[in-house]
Amino acid sequence: MTWDWTAVSDFLPHLWDGLLVTLEILVLGSVISFALGLVWALLMRVPSRWVTWPVGVVTEFVRNTPLLVQLFFLFYVLPEWGVTFSALTTGVVGIGLHYSTYTMQVYRAGIEAVPAGQWEAATALNLPLRRTWTAVILPQAVRRVVPALGNYVISMLKDTPLLMAITVLEMLGEARLFSQQNFQFTEPLTVIGVAFVIVSYLASLALRALERRLVH
Repeated sequence: MTWDWTAVSDFLPHLWDGLLVTLEILVLGSVISFALGLVWALLMRVPSRWVTWPVGVVTEFVRNTPLLVQLFFLFYVLPEWGVTFSALTTGVVGIGLHYSTYTMQVYRAGIEAVPAGQWEAATALNLPLRRTWTAVILPQAVRRVVPALGNYVISMLKDTPLLMAITVLEMLGEARLFSQQNFQFTEPLTVIGVAFVIVSYLASLALRALERRLVH
């Protein structure tokens, strides 16, 4: 077996296309998972079983079923009920929803780690509940959980190839299509492996910088 640099150069335009799709999935999926995870965490603190019980059931179900099964359900089953999205939209929603059940637990841990004195101080100052959350509790909780949230961003990146199963042409999808068309597998698969390492490393550096900024 010999390494073919021509195959690498031929694949590079497809790699860029796949990389842009991968980054789009990662950014939008992260936004959904962070926002929805916070919503789940806040709902779980509502003093009513009529709220916490269904939220707990839904999040446990999503967290304990494989992401690939959820993607298939969203892409192939929902259209039978009249709900249809593009493959990319389905993938972004699916990965964001899946990871929101993990970020929910991260937020819960961060909120519970806020000292009780902070709650007592907000009560003593007669702060409205909304102000207590937005100005006192959440800023402290989020600072504590940034490293954990960052780990899920990296995990999300490594799960983007699963979207190939619903026809999304992210990096692995582009590599597979190129390989099947040109009967060359080593070069494109090796290139995307290196690309994932580079993107993961750069994402880790960015998250560390954000963590240091929040701490200071």
